[in-house]
Amino acid sequence: MTAEFRDIRVDKPEPQIARITLARPKQMNAYTTRLCEEMVRAIDAYLRDDNLRALIITGEGRAFCAGGDVSNADDAHHELMQTQLSHAREMRDGMHRVILALHHLDKPVIAMINGPAVAGGLTLALACDFRIAADTARLGDTSGKFGLLPDEGGAWFFPRAMGIDRALKMSLLSEVYDAKTAHDLGLVTEVVPAAELEARTLAFARTLAAKAPLAVRLAKAMMHRGLTSSLEHSLADAALSVMVSNPSQDVREGVKAFFEKRTPEFKGR
Repeated sequence: MTAEFRDIRVDKPEPQIARITLARPKQMNAYTTRLCEEMVRAIDAYLRDDNLRALIITGEGRAFCAGGDVSNADDAHHELMQTQLSHAREMRDGMHRVILALHHLDKPVIAMINGPAVAGGLTLALACDFRIAADTARLGDTSGKFGLLPDEGGAWFFPRAMGIDRALKMSLLSEVYDAKTAHDLGLVTEVVPAAELEARTLAFARTLAAKAPLAVRLAKAMMHRGLTSSLEHSLADAALSVMVSNPSQDVREGVKAFFEKRTPEFKGR
């Protein structure tokens, strides 16, 4: 993951952990077409690197992500958006690609929510597997304030996270919640003091990275498929998946470590 980027930063805070930082702090990390293109490249690089076992997504400065950049500061972008069809193309070629890349990813992703995560920023967080938020963060859907829609995927993610009535209330009334309320509503996995956010997120990622990679990836994929399949299909999926996992060296290592009363060292084989 060494490619050069302008609107994001990519680093490895620890050997098996990757981190993508949205790097437009003056714009509260509002996304642009360029930022989306760079994120898709960085997510693909994480997927392809078998040495990386957990990904953290966060924002630089005081925000996680404020959704789409509505400033129209870019003249080329402003000219592009003069037709209605171009708006659909921008979504499909931009944030929709990011959301789908995360949704289809079979490796774990943690959103480290350091500040406001609203509108498309909240959708970005919900497209991750886990959301660890600072107690100072705020989350919600502000798109309605601009006459906009939850079009980055919020109309799909919001009801699944908090129920249709609460999702409608949040979006139609443009509500933004403190971190504790967001946790109570199902939008956040954990809330921690802001000063402890990075340490807790890294500890969480470290724990994930220590697990058996094959089992982690297969379990995540099975659960996502199970959300849209019958029990019979899910059980059939499980039967096929264990043909990959059960004969693996990692399972043998896990059993051996259990009897030897030590921590297993999983290799992903």
